[in-house]
Amino acid sequence: MLASLIAGFATTEAAQTLRRVRQLAITYLLAGIAVACGAGFLIGAAFITVARYYGHTAAAIGFGVGFLVLAGIIILIDKISAGVRVRQAKVRRSSEARSIGIAAAVAAVPLLLRNRAALGALAGPLLAVLAFKVFQENTRKRTPVPRPDKP
Repeated sequence: MLASLIAGFATTEAAQTLRRVRQLAITYLLAGIAVACGAGFLIGAAFITVARYYGHTAAAIGFGVGFLVLAGIIILIDKISAGVRVRQAKVRRSSEARSIGIAAAVAAVPLLLRNRAALGALAGPLLAVLAFKVFQENTRKRTPVPRPDKP
């Protein structure tokens, strides 16, 4: 009985949420259509005003070039932000892979400590990693520190 009560509650909540999402989607769709119409009329009014001063052909060329420049700027901004997103995703993937590796190592430690043969097999790679880290530390490029001339 309790399970059916919980299922009924969950179903009712899901239906209400779906109804709210549908209502919100319709509201934003209608608002978007109204914004597009308003922007169209404003662009039309601007075109009429510019056409009065410069002529229809010059106004059409000006508006065409303006919208092409706007499109180019939008694409340029997207390309720049795409590069940033790629770099952020690479850093995030690296961090996630490191976390997964650490979690796997921590989970494997109790299993390896139970068996002496596994502990001996683990010593070799651990020493290799330690030696590699020492090698990296000692081969890093150092910036020379300027020394005052001695008289």
